[in-house]
Amino acid sequence: MTLIKDLVPQDEFTGFYLLKELDVKQTNNTPAKDYFDIVLCDASGQLSAKYWDVSPTDKETFFPMGLVKVQGIVQLYREKPQIKILRLRKAVEDDGVTLTDFIRSAPIRPVDLVYTIKQALASIQDAEIKAIVSYCITKVEEKLMHYPAAKTHHHAYFAGLAYHIVRMLELGEFICKQRPFLNPDVIKAGIILHDIAKPEEMVAQLGIVSDYSKEGKLIGHIAMASSWITEAALASGIDLGSERVLILQHLVLSHHNLGEWGSPVQPQTAEAVALHYIDSLDAKLQMVEDALDSTPSSELWTQAIRGLENKPVYRPQF
Repeated sequence: MTLIKDLVPQDEFTGFYLLKELDVKQTNNTPAKDYFDIVLCDASGQLSAKYWDVSPTDKETFFPMGLVKVQGIVQLYREKPQIKILRLRKAVEDDGVTLTDFIRSAPIRPVDLVYTIKQALASIQDAEIKAIVSYCITKVEEKLMHYPAAKTHHHAYFAGLAYHIVRMLELGEFICKQRPFLNPDVIKAGIILHDIAKPEEMVAQLGIVSDYSKEGKLIGHIAMASSWITEAALASGIDLGSERVLILQHLVLSHHNLGEWGSPVQPQTAEAVALHYIDSLDAKLQMVEDALDSTPSSELWTQAIRGLENKPVYRPQF
């Protein structure tokens, strides 16, 4: 079976894939005809696909998160590869394929990632900060074992959020050693808390986000995490006037840096500045790594990377 990452224009192929996304749309023809706008994926990557002339039976047969056998051809559409599906059927038990075969996962076991996060929590010396972080982790601990960090932007796979936090903790430890004026407790807390409400913002199964929750759409993970800090302080008997509560809320509220990126305020403490750039560095490098991993080795350039101003990345040939 050909992996998604190895498909190039003009390839004709047959294989099993996961219907990551599926929408019924209509052509601009008169009369309009239904078609499937699809995202096919496997553990190596994903590609958009079209299945034309959809029948009423098709619409009752195929749904997101289903495994399918596809016969198709790769075409170029607006200079990007896209699959034209020629034949499509649901996978059956005799095919010998399982859903987990097609799910991309963090390269470290989820149980080890969560253990590392808890070790970072245990190393926080400040009692109030530790109590607040512990409370917030407890709210989503089970979901940390499998939730992605985003729908498509970065770490968008099984246990991606925990992997993102752990990689940031590694960067934070180095930066605190290099810049001793930074408070390690605050840095650790900010890293763990900055995206802690993502599992309540998104609806995900096996690391694939199907939608945003009602709370995610109306409030968002940044505001939710700030509220959780207040909730944690109340539950832990911490004075809401404590500067620690204020500083932790500022970390969460400012970590996207700009209003157009979702932050109501910009970083205005040393640790908040550090947190923003630690988060950005890990996210952007993950985007590059994902793009390189999903690009055939024969290709010199990746596809355009949205988080890098839609610029592709070149793979040096030495």
